[in-house]
Amino acid sequence: MELNESIITRAIIERYYAKLLDSIETDVAIVGGGPAGLIAGYLLAKAGKKTVLYERKLSVGGGMWGGGMMFNEIVVQEEAVSLLEELGVRCNKYQENYYTSDSVETVAVLTAKAVQAGLTIFNCISAEDVLMRTDKVIGLVLNWSPVEMAGLHVDPLTVRSNFVIDATGHATEVVKVVYKKVPGELMTPTGKIEGEKSMWSDKAERLTIENTREVFPGLYVAGMAANATFGGPRMGPIFGGMLLSGEKVAKDLLKRL
Repeated sequence: MELNESIITRAIIERYYAKLLDSIETDVAIVGGGPAGLIAGYLLAKAGKKTVLYERKLSVGGGMWGGGMMFNEIVVQEEAVSLLEELGVRCNKYQENYYTSDSVETVAVLTAKAVQAGLTIFNCISAEDVLMRTDKVIGLVLNWSPVEMAGLHVDPLTVRSNFVIDATGHATEVVKVVYKKVPGELMTPTGKIEGEKSMWSDKAERLTIENTREVFPGLYVAGMAANATFGGPRMGPIFGGMLLSGEKVAKDLLKRL
């Protein structure tokens, strides 16, 4: 049978917009498709919650793809191995409490399992603002990433969500927007973004999990965004804390939904 280009185009447009329309109101909206965002999305979707993830780049996976300095292996500590094994990612013991996995396999498997669990992922979309009502985050203001990159004056669209997770890593993109709207009102010791400290892997991994919490009504932080918001150090190419942070925020939100 001859293939018709018009039908190909129609199929893409119709299926994409069906997905988009179904995502206008959700239980949880996640901004950032790194390890914390993907794990949170996987667990929330698996539990039956309507969850959508927005990634500004073409690909999800955050910093995992490049491993350490483009050596595409990552390290996870023993505490996080069970999460990867649940997903079917192969982990190899290096020595006590140090396990490695192929970064490409890890991202690919985690992404596939999250989508198959029911997580909807939109790439090339940026959260440029938040929806707020009486000092509570209730959704996101979205635009195409190429629009943002080109500096074009194109009005955005909005989505509503019961909760938003900032999993944008070092950039803390959503938290920064909220801080501009209500300076000094973040749930941090000083009411502002504390800023990321220099590398300290052991402390950073522990604080990534501890700092994963609600930072403003309706807005949670996870992964490196949690450390950057609360003043924790960076950790380098070890990703167990990121995965466990995603697990923690998902469990916290499941109690509230």
